[in-house]
Amino acid sequence: MKGYRIEHDSMGEILVPEDRLWGAQTQRSIGNFRIGVGIETMPTEIITAFGYLKKAAAIANHKLKPEKMTSEKCTVICSACDEVINGTLADHFPLVVWQTGSGTQSNMNTNEVIANRGNQISGKEKLLHPNDDINMSQSSNDTFPTAMHISAAIALRDCVIPAVDRLIETFLQLEADNRGIVKSGRTHLQDATPISFSQEISGWRSSLQRDREMLLLAMGPLCELALGGTAVGTGLNAPIGFDTAVAEVLAELTDMPFVTAQNKFHALTSKDELVFAHGALKALAADMMKIANDVRWLASGPRDGLGEITIPENEPGSSIMPGKVNPTQCEAVTMVAVQVMGNDVAVGMAASQGNFELNVFMPVCAYNFLQSARLLAESITSFNDNCAVGIRANREKMHHNLHNSLMLVTALNPYIGYENAAKTAKKAYKENISLKEACVSLGFLTAERFDEVFHPEEMI
Repeated sequence: MKGYRIEHDSMGEILVPEDRLWGAQTQRSIGNFRIGVGIETMPTEIITAFGYLKKAAAIANHKLKPEKMTSEKCTVICSACDEVINGTLADHFPLVVWQTGSGTQSNMNTNEVIANRGNQISGKEKLLHPNDDINMSQSSNDTFPTAMHISAAIALRDCVIPAVDRLIETFLQLEADNRGIVKSGRTHLQDATPISFSQEISGWRSSLQRDREMLLLAMGPLCELALGGTAVGTGLNAPIGFDTAVAEVLAELTDMPFVTAQNKFHALTSKDELVFAHGALKALAADMMKIANDVRWLASGPRDGLGEITIPENEPGSSIMPGKVNPTQCEAVTMVAVQVMGNDVAVGMAASQGNFELNVFMPVCAYNFLQSARLLAESITSFNDNCAVGIRANREKMHHNLHNSLMLVTALNPYIGYENAAKTAKKAYKENISLKEACVSLGFLTAERFDEVFHPEEMI
């Protein structure tokens, strides 16, 4: 039949597009799982991780089983894997997330593509077999959780943490630029005692630094790999030392401290390392929600809001109200935060479904984890570049709001007591007069004494 070739697997023959490198099992999956096609395909990070994994497995097998994994086979497999890693073969990985819960079809998709591409490179049609060579000493049950850990650890290292670092640097610069500016603090969305603007920014910065620490803490368990456990954790059909050898090669290929998991029965069925790591992503999302909300509240206005800062005006904000500009970067961050929090539920639920020797919710777990990492990294970078770097203090509005705050009365507590200070604030609010006028009229302090003790800028 024109445009197709015949491939076969243990279930028989099937037609595969002649311009595609996948084989029979991939084609069956395409037909059987028409769920989220073209939208919710297996994340590219997983495919890249499989490229590293299969390359490392070939190298380890060549070391331990050279009679089966010959130098020729190993060299060709490594070349094909390099093309998987660099994205050259991206069009040959069409499978959706919503497939078998062990990720078997994606493992076989990888095996078939590497085998067929390797055969093209070698010029020998039957040099490599997807199962016997590319999947040698492996099972989908240990390769997919290994790919999950590789992709998750690399995503944190290469995407999320660098994005966090850039925003931390921006906040450090903003702290330095805004030293000496005192403004009204706020608790319960109500006026509170003064705070310096640099102190407020330092709270944002410190939150991100703590999130960074938690992300780094989570990376340690992610660097423990299931590979070598094969089908149920016993290591059946894998040579002794294969697990350690693969981890060593992966560490060298990725410059990550990958090691083999000490207990493969745990590694195949439990996904607690991903739950823990995604918890750190959720903590980052929660802090970004708070920071973005603070920024848009402080920038609200321009005339009828707080208006204590200005942020970059990036695009028109309304199709009907001319001149309106909205805090769009903040809104994007908060939407991402909501998505990450939802993903955390999915990751946790998926991880809870490890039955006996295998978890069969791994694709959805990987999909949500990597989406969270990707969205956070990209939204933080966008927020930094298009908003945070352009934050500017409105000194006049901050000064006005500070001196209009009734909570400055707290400075009078040591001199007139809490109850009298409360009476002063209530009188000032009710009669729309200053704290000084209220305090003096109530006879608590003279005007001269009030001026001696009342210094808002020194309350920070």
